[in-house]
Amino acid sequence: MLPIDLNKLISYFVYRPNDPLTFVTPFFMVLFTVFFAGFLIVHKHHRSKIIYLTVFSLYFYYKSSGIYFLLLLASAVSDYTLAIILHRTTEEWKRKAVLTFSVVANLGLLGYFKYTNFFIGLFNTTAGAEIGPIDIFLPVGISFFTFQSISYIVDVYRKEIEPITHFAEYCFFISFFPQLVAGPILRAKDFLPQIRKPSLVTANDLSQALFLIMTGLFKKAVISDYISVNFVDRIFDNPALYSGAENLLGVYGYAIQIYCDFSGYSDMAIGIALLLGYRLPLNFDSPYVSSSVTEFWRRWHISLSTWLREYLYIPLGGNKKGKLRQYLNLFITMLLGGFWHGASINFIVWGALHGIGLAADKFVKEHFDLKAGPWMAVLGTVFTFNFVCFCWIFFRADSFESAGAMLYQIVFSFHPELVWEILSGYAPIFLLMLCGFILHLAPPKCTITAVQYFHNCPLVVKSVLLSLMIFVVAQVRSSDIQPFIYFQF
Repeated sequence: MLPIDLNKLISYFVYRPNDPLTFVTPFFMVLFTVFFAGFLIVHKHHRSKIIYLTVFSLYFYYKSSGIYFLLLLASAVSDYTLAIILHRTTEEWKRKAVLTFSVVANLGLLGYFKYTNFFIGLFNTTAGAEIGPIDIFLPVGISFFTFQSISYIVDVYRKEIEPITHFAEYCFFISFFPQLVAGPILRAKDFLPQIRKPSLVTANDLSQALFLIMTGLFKKAVISDYISVNFVDRIFDNPALYSGAENLLGVYGYAIQIYCDFSGYSDMAIGIALLLGYRLPLNFDSPYVSSSVTEFWRRWHISLSTWLREYLYIPLGGNKKGKLRQYLNLFITMLLGGFWHGASINFIVWGALHGIGLAADKFVKEHFDLKAGPWMAVLGTVFTFNFVCFCWIFFRADSFESAGAMLYQIVFSFHPELVWEILSGYAPIFLLMLCGFILHLAPPKCTITAVQYFHNCPLVVKSVLLSLMIFVVAQVRSSDIQPFIYFQF
């Protein structure tokens, strides 16, 4: 019988379904410190560095999804091999066959794990059957590494890049742990050139990385988790129990919650990657200041919207087959983008609404001469923000009926006289929401200035600030660490 403390130690290194490894867990912070010390030893040797990073990335994924890390490996072996075959094949029909096989295999993998029970339920509803759901585990981040694999094979087919000739390097590209489970989605032609370059981290890079990690930690573990547990979740779980005013404030709360949660993860991912000498793309750029739906999707989840444009919208024909076809392509792209988020009618409605919003935005700009000006920009921003928040209702609600109940309360049972009572009763919540919006609205110059001040601080001060942030997170966060929202996608 092993000693209890040794059993506990071993338990940290095996998969625990109820305790996945995330950036905000104390264990990850300790583990990453040990890992980074080892990285400093091997980072000057390319082969050793790639193997070291890949092994840790696979372990990180194992701690998130258990034995399904083998699924990631199988996907890597398949697309690595198919890309080489594709590159060596000259006959166009054979090249298309290889590409089609890879895309179908990737989407088939995603479809089985993510959509099987959805289609079973749809079949039951339409055919009156009673087929029971299948007990299928959804591996964390499968949508992200599947899209990443597809972009790689498509870029090889388009001859925009040459395939990777060393399997370890491809496995590293597809499994790089900072962005593995929730993005940003890496495009091969942007990231592959970095793989063979030396891992150079300047003093400015170090300061920027630590600053991003701290702000990301604050956004996620303090703002997002606190307002989620203490306000937003309560409203969305039982919208009919609350007034329309509370429901509306809950929707606005969710808008900043999902922004702080997802952009917080992206900040930490970008910061951690930068510590290792790799640059990940910007994923959020103050999306709620957008004055149109089109602009919103240039600023929100940039890596996904870029992927959808390059690998779905343009192949559908983009804007090259007439205006009506362009509107249809926008609608189809966002409809499928919504379905990518989850096997639910709510996500389909959310995607369809954004598709209609994008098409309507194009139509209005093409047929109406709206003079640009500060007031028009303000009106556009107010409208776009509220449209996005309206769509968030369907994205967050547990069911279509729940979304309908929330809308009913907002429209028919608003009770504006309760607003001040709500604001005063949930004062800490709304202060944190305000803090989140301030961080969101801060112009890039403020961030650059803050990073520069942090860079100029003595090492002791930086250490104190980082320790203070960890202490604040430990004090404010709920007893149970909330999973990142995009882990479910």
